[in-house]
Amino acid sequence: MLRIGIIGSNFITETFMNAASKVDKVEVTALYSRTEERAKAYAAAHGIAHTFTDLDEMAQSDLIDAIYIASPNSLHAKYAIAFMNNGKHVLCEKPLASNADEVKAMFEAAGANKVLLMEAMKSTVMPNFEAVRENLHKIGKVRTFFASFCQYSSRYDKYKAGEVLNAFLPELSNGSLMDIGTYCIYPLVVLFGKPDSVKASAVMLESGVDGKGSLILNYGDMEAVLLHSKISNSNMPTEIQGEEGNMIIERISQPSSVRIQYRDGRPEENVSREQGDNSMVYEILAFAELIERGELESPVNSYANSLTVMEIMDEARRQIGIVYPADGK
Repeated sequence: MLRIGIIGSNFITETFMNAASKVDKVEVTALYSRTEERAKAYAAAHGIAHTFTDLDEMAQSDLIDAIYIASPNSLHAKYAIAFMNNGKHVLCEKPLASNADEVKAMFEAAGANKVLLMEAMKSTVMPNFEAVRENLHKIGKVRTFFASFCQYSSRYDKYKAGEVLNAFLPELSNGSLMDIGTYCIYPLVVLFGKPDSVKASAVMLESGVDGKGSLILNYGDMEAVLLHSKISNSNMPTEIQGEEGNMIIERISQPSSVRIQYRDGRPEENVSREQGDNSMVYEILAFAELIERGELESPVNSYANSLTVMEIMDEARRQIGIVYPADGK
């Protein structure tokens, strides 16, 4: 049984704990919160045995084997390295860090301490994404990858009313590209690797982060167009266009269905796989099984893929003009 601690006490951790309860290989045994009152209340409500208000104490504790980090983006690298330096495996929410330099430092810590570091990009380890990878050859030479993830943030109304919450703070390395756009970029990189070039644009907010934006990534014989937004909604599916047909993926952030439409008009509807309701189950299971087998890197959410995704976002931010305090500039 893999004993997992949690950093964070928000809706993501609620979903994580529900998912963990469905995986018989893991148990959530500890929780960190900045205040003892909040930690005790949250732990009591969710049946968590141990609480911490000191991160160093938690990292050194023998009550956990691994940590799930759901803190603000700007703290991912700092927290992950602290736990890895104490021999703990790390499942870290996306984006893995604020920039590529932080990602590389995290990889170094994982290697030095011989622990597993995995980015919690759930979509790429879900059964329907496996279906995409296994059936992609059917549509022939791929020419276009189009992905859209536009989701009006529940915090945007407060932003418009003058209250800037975490989701729109550059101090926390936030914004649409980092929080939403990464869901479009990661599957692209897993399927097609590093692009030859990146072009990015965005609608900036007064707080200093992007509210929405787009990317065009060139692969020489293929082009990718990605749309992301935290200030508007979209119901458009993701589409991969090949010379022999196109593959349609509903909800790129957690693929709910996959189908193929061939160029001659024939449909193939039975591409989708059976999936559970809680999409985080698959990343927890993948993480636990890697540790069980003694493997120190995910073959899908790999170091190379996570670094390429971050390098794309670094270049996009450079073009847009988004600078975070974590960049040290």
